[in-house]
Amino acid sequence: MSTNKNFNLSNAKKAKNDEFYTQYVDIEKEMQAYLDYDENIFRNKTILLPCDDPEWSHYTKYFVQNFSRLGLKKLISTSYAYTSKQINSSYRPSLLEINSSNFNEQKSKTKGKIFTLVKETNSKKIINFEDLKWHYMDGDGDFRSDEVKSLRDEADIIITNPPFSLFREFISWIISANKKFSIIGNMNAVTYKEVFPLIAKNKIWLGATINSGDREFQVPNSYPLKAAGFRIDNEGNKYIRVKGVRWFTNLEHGRRHQPLQLMTLSDNIRFNKQIANKNAYEQYDNYKAIEIPKTNAIPSDYQGIMGVPISFLDKYNPDQFEILGMDFYIKEGILSNLAIKSWQGKYDRAYINGKRSYSRILIKHK
Repeated sequence: MSTNKNFNLSNAKKAKNDEFYTQYVDIEKEMQAYLDYDENIFRNKTILLPCDDPEWSHYTKYFVQNFSRLGLKKLISTSYAYTSKQINSSYRPSLLEINSSNFNEQKSKTKGKIFTLVKETNSKKIINFEDLKWHYMDGDGDFRSDEVKSLRDEADIIITNPPFSLFREFISWIISANKKFSIIGNMNAVTYKEVFPLIAKNKIWLGATINSGDREFQVPNSYPLKAAGFRIDNEGNKYIRVKGVRWFTNLEHGRRHQPLQLMTLSDNIRFNKQIANKNAYEQYDNYKAIEIPKTNAIPSDYQGIMGVPISFLDKYNPDQFEILGMDFYIKEGILSNLAIKSWQGKYDRAYINGKRSYSRILIKHK
């Protein structure tokens, strides 16, 4: 059973119903992009997968199955207490727990779980889920707890799909510990004041493999499927399609260093069919910059400041362009030199002929 409509992520964030499980193929493609750039990126590293219950998580599955190939030193996966994340359903422990000698029904309801796999304790060539060692945590497994913070501090690289509603907190949690990471979030997160300055300073960037369209995520069986793109497979598992997701990372990959092929301003005007927008290349009413409606419409020969869509970051090459700021940089006075003083309106966004535009990133050629 299915529908063609896509899922509205903002509704999930408001309802805190954003427990989405990333598909194995999406994880595999992104990790391979890092490996293609540096084959030793994960070698002798401790990987932390917070917010990841192996009963559902494909992150844990990927790193367990590839533990030896990647040369990992240690894998740590933690999960949140089940009752803290359930949605209108009665509690049921997972089969993984029930079949373990560690199972404690009371702790299962209130405590998080930690799963570990260590190189020194397993010399087998073929490693599987049976090799994971697990026990209940002292707390509920919340990433903000001191218990999980200590695991963060131990790790070299953090990889997961955090709850979208907690993305701001989660990325601050990683950055404060100065860790390498690769996490999934919504594209609109690039506009967050906690995120964009890091992108502008080249401390984080978008990943290699999700650049447009939408992605399918598995959701708990208790998840309410209402007016959203979804399907239920033959085994009864539920899936939804989510628009505008991206990988956010500070791990290098090759696409980030591929130069964007561009035409001159005059050739764009003559041949680029995607810039039918009559406002293309006009100066904003309130900023000293020109409007670029599409990333591929950036002129190769314009040396001034340009306002580009946030989707520009999918193709951003730091060797080719410099990011100066965003709309709120001018509003807050950081780029006050770009403000047109005679403008009588707001500086919250760029305006053209008195009309408010979508959010724009301000760039120039290097």
